[in-house]
Amino acid sequence: MNIIEEHESEVRGYCRNFPAMFASAKGAWMTDNQGRRYLDFFSGAGVLNYGHNPDKIKQALMAYLMRDGITHTLDMFSEAKEAFIKNFHEVILQPRGLSYKFQFPGPTGTNAVEAALKLARKVTGREQVVGFTNAFHGMTLGALSVTGNGFKRAGAGVPLGNAASMPFDGYMGADTDTLDYFESMLVDNGSGMDIPAAVILETVQAEGGVNVASVAWLRRLREITQRHGIVLIVDDIQVGCGRTGHFFSFEEAGIVPDIVTLSKSLSGYGLPLALVLIKPEMDQWAPGEHNGTFRGHCPAFVTGTAALSYWRNSLLQEAVAKKSGIVQERLAQMLHKQGVEATVRGRGLIQGVEFADAGLASRISKDCFGRGLIIETAGIDDQVLKLLPSLTIKEDELLHGLDTIETSIRAVMSQDLRKAA
Repeated sequence: MNIIEEHESEVRGYCRNFPAMFASAKGAWMTDNQGRRYLDFFSGAGVLNYGHNPDKIKQALMAYLMRDGITHTLDMFSEAKEAFIKNFHEVILQPRGLSYKFQFPGPTGTNAVEAALKLARKVTGREQVVGFTNAFHGMTLGALSVTGNGFKRAGAGVPLGNAASMPFDGYMGADTDTLDYFESMLVDNGSGMDIPAAVILETVQAEGGVNVASVAWLRRLREITQRHGIVLIVDDIQVGCGRTGHFFSFEEAGIVPDIVTLSKSLSGYGLPLALVLIKPEMDQWAPGEHNGTFRGHCPAFVTGTAALSYWRNSLLQEAVAKKSGIVQERLAQMLHKQGVEATVRGRGLIQGVEFADAGLASRISKDCFGRGLIIETAGIDDQVLKLLPSLTIKEDELLHGLDTIETSIRAVMSQDLRKAA
């Protein structure tokens, strides 16, 4: 038992699956205090889209700190915030024809979700918010109310109200359009459902098992919400900032949400930063009506501005598309070769392998760690092996990780055969 295990709460989680004492990291690699290197297919649950300690971002941060750049400003004006807003508007919003106001609610994704839910209720004057099966939006009470995971919800300790859950795309099988059910509930006076203030969704449910909403489904959902005057909130906290290839995960569908929540890789360096993008006509906050002590995190504004340099051309997006194809092809090949019953799904560099044998994913993840690869599981039963490498990972590193996964699948399957013999 180390000092952390002795004193830290039992709530700690990832250290149980990846029991190493990490000391340094660079690019796609993490190194423990014994000098052993691990290839990172986890990326801090989507925080490190540009890898560990990317030079161009680190240099910007160090220069800012060395000139005694102001660190904390609440929501007072600062040069760091001004530069971030200016560059985000010019690099991300303008080229996509998007117009949003910026709200910095606090340092984490769940802060952004809470602000989005409150604002949608304020703007519409309605209370209920619709979430989806297997959704995950955060651990605070409002976010938990629209989260699907029963274990997480139970941790609230109080009733989670003013929310309803609808079936996500594919939840009721490939032949059922779940939006038929949702729309029937909206238009039928006998359904018991009032018109909600908002619908909140992830276009790719990351923690829920890498469940991917189709373009057609997303477009129809946007049309339904517009027709009924419902605020559409897209939670792009884990699958935004380029994870699916485009900067925003909803771009492929050609829809424009009313509110977008971002965090995780927004700062580009692992520094806490969250952002709520709000259509201008919905920015109806009174001054100070929603705030947070660490909403003026200037070092994160600095690194976030530096990270936007990756989006001044299409090279990163093209690289993600190429690497996504490599991952999908290799996963399909290795599963076929090993005769494993599983489904591969995902977009960009979030890919999941759902095993028919729900226990396989965790065992493969554990075996991968023993071979120097950090890869997590997802889904309500941890039945999905979830690949989340950095967007900037080199192709030879990506292939090395995929080789390790194949070796681990083979090893775990061999163990099963020996046990059965």
